[in-house]
Amino acid sequence: MRKLIATLGLVVITASASPAWAQAKLAPRAKSLKQLLELVKGGWRADSTQIKAREAEFKADRNNRKTLLKQAQATLTKLQKQSEALEKEFDHNEALVPKLEETLKTRLGTMGELFGVIRQMAGTARANLANSLVNIQYPGRGDKLEPLTKSRSLPSIDQLQTLWYQLQHEMIESGKVSRFATKVVTANGDEQELDVVRIGVFNAVARGKYLVANEKNSQLVELARQPSGRYLSTLKDLEQSQGGYVRVAIDPSGGQLLSVLVQTPTFLERIPFGGVIGYIIIALGLATFLLALLRLAYLTFVNMKVRLQQRSKQVKTNNPLGRVLGVYGQNPNMDTETLELKFDEAIIRESARLNRGLWAVKIVSVVAPLMGLLGTVTGMIQTFQAITMYGTGDPKTMAGGISEALVTTMLGLMVAIPLVLLHSWMSSMSRRMVEVMEEQSTGIVAKRREEICRADSAG
Repeated sequence: MRKLIATLGLVVITASASPAWAQAKLAPRAKSLKQLLELVKGGWRADSTQIKAREAEFKADRNNRKTLLKQAQATLTKLQKQSEALEKEFDHNEALVPKLEETLKTRLGTMGELFGVIRQMAGTARANLANSLVNIQYPGRGDKLEPLTKSRSLPSIDQLQTLWYQLQHEMIESGKVSRFATKVVTANGDEQELDVVRIGVFNAVARGKYLVANEKNSQLVELARQPSGRYLSTLKDLEQSQGGYVRVAIDPSGGQLLSVLVQTPTFLERIPFGGVIGYIIIALGLATFLLALLRLAYLTFVNMKVRLQQRSKQVKTNNPLGRVLGVYGQNPNMDTETLELKFDEAIIRESARLNRGLWAVKIVSVVAPLMGLLGTVTGMIQTFQAITMYGTGDPKTMAGGISEALVTTMLGLMVAIPLVLLHSWMSSMSRRMVEVMEEQSTGIVAKRREEICRADSAG
């Protein structure tokens, strides 16, 4: 009996999943069957009370859920009615849109074409602003026109004002010489912060050198090779100027002429195009030019002494005129015919000294252009050979022969022209001194003949 009651109590206590079980665990242990029975009864009462409370709660929640379901169904019905109304309105508007668009086109008329032109202008302006040199100083100007270029609706007032402002800003900046600081890629690849002077939309300079924009037009790059010195000489004055007018060379094409100009070879770079004949002309010209300068210095020095001798009554033998006049001093009593022959001999001797080396200058002045003509002929032969082998499709195949033809002619003329001038100058100087000697000697002979005639008359 005890085992049966104990088993029944254990089953009842285990089956109840309620807070009473937790309370039973906390309750003191039964010391007798009676106490155990009381504990089981108390647990049943607690479970029964809790079950009733839960049933009441479930019933209330069920009623609440019915109310919520009714509200949801009412809301769904309302929304379905609204959806049907919106669908009808959408269908009506969709059918109305083509009519309104047609009405809009009709009423716009030429305004539609005008707005199309505005979009096209905005696209062109955006490209021009992106490629402008001003974009380096004021980046991102073209992005402000992007909404207008991509818009398919009527442009707004703000978009039209933005277009007007950007065009006006570009026009103003294109006529200004502006100074600003920006990063510049130097010729050796380094990036430095430099003060840049921008000349309108044409050129930018820094540290006395021309700058160009890179491929993305986002940064300035220093030209690896600058144009000749006559173009760079004015850049320093421009960078140091604080106002007024400064003479400076600009590229109106925005860098195209400058890129071609820096590719033009200098005079020293052209010399190798002349080939062997060109080097021969240069060597011959330098040697002859040095000889001509030495002879010119000698004739100038001798001419000064001859003039001093003309002013002096004392005969000096350190100049040609003095040596010619010394012939009379050595033979004062000689007859006029013999004295005249002596003077002619002395003048011829001095004339040979004065004209020494002039023949070389004259010959080279004639030979140099002939050698240039020879180089021209050989260069044209090479050109025609290249045309025969490769045709006329690629001009570079003919460039070598044409370069040799032109460069040798240029070198020949450059050598011949100054040598002709020097030869003429030296010949004139020598001839003038010879004329002075002839004049003086003729005067002495005439004076001697007059003395002889007087002596014969007196006798």
